[in-house]
Amino acid sequence: MKLTWLKTVENAHDDSLWAATWVPATADRPPLLLTGSLDETVKLWSPDELKCEATNGGHCLGVVSVAAHPSGAIAASASLDSFVRVFEVEKNNTIATLEAPPSEVWHMQFNPEGTILAVAGGGSASVKLWDTDKWQLIATLSNPRPEGLKPSDKSGSKKFVLSVAWSHDGRRLACGSMDGTISVFDVSRAKFLHQLEGHFMPVRSLVYSPDPTRILFSASDDGHVHMYDAEGKSLITAMSGHSSWVLSVDVSPDGAAIATGSSDKTVRLWDPKLRATVQTVSNHTDQVWGVAFRPPGGNGVQGYRLASVSDDKSISLYDYS
Repeated sequence: MKLTWLKTVENAHDDSLWAATWVPATADRPPLLLTGSLDETVKLWSPDELKCEATNGGHCLGVVSVAAHPSGAIAASASLDSFVRVFEVEKNNTIATLEAPPSEVWHMQFNPEGTILAVAGGGSASVKLWDTDKWQLIATLSNPRPEGLKPSDKSGSKKFVLSVAWSHDGRRLACGSMDGTISVFDVSRAKFLHQLEGHFMPVRSLVYSPDPTRILFSASDDGHVHMYDAEGKSLITAMSGHSSWVLSVDVSPDGAAIATGSSDKTVRLWDPKLRATVQTVSNHTDQVWGVAFRPPGGNGVQGYRLASVSDDKSISLYDYS
């Protein structure tokens, strides 16, 4: 497995890029790269040329998370202004604005069916689930309070949720918190199942493997990447290599590799079977906040791609083989 650098767009935004994801292809267009920046905008980019196709504004503070509906028709952006804006990709018009008090949103993701948007963040130590038909709040998944902690105890903020990931069957939702724990929920019953432990600093990013689907990868400020059996409640391995915070993790569509971005300014490619780094890329000059593998599909789109975004305001695109 290998990453081959293809292209870098300098000054892709006017400020740091903190979020990136791929909008799936539709019958009429290829997949698009969606980026969010502290300049308060989101942008859509063509898949290979990285040409800006559209810019969407409306937030009052920086955009820290973006999410794409599995249909490719709509996407969402979350900002430090405590609002989530949902927009149509083709028309670039806002169709819903979700208020997410009492604090800012740090991460969100649509479920595989596209019926629910999970929104993480807020001092309530919870994840809110929004119905994507009428954009109504349908459930709140609350992290369990540590034993002996009174409701008024401020240290509950350590359970502040920073990251979410849906299992591929849509039955489970994993949530990474400030205290390093990962909570797993049964979504249909809105029930907490168990915690995955091992990290001792904030869990910034989570992703389920496509095969086997019970495997969950996590990225943390402690500098480690963990691989869990999310159903068996066990830590399979802890992988190290980054010299600073690991800010983002994503898994390749074939499940054979994972990529990570770090505040050490590098992108790393890992082989989960070897449980080790196989390549380190140093294209960026500042923290790498996001890495995202392009999903397969789309007319005229061939091969796998990985995109990375950084505080240095740039986007880099790589071929993954």
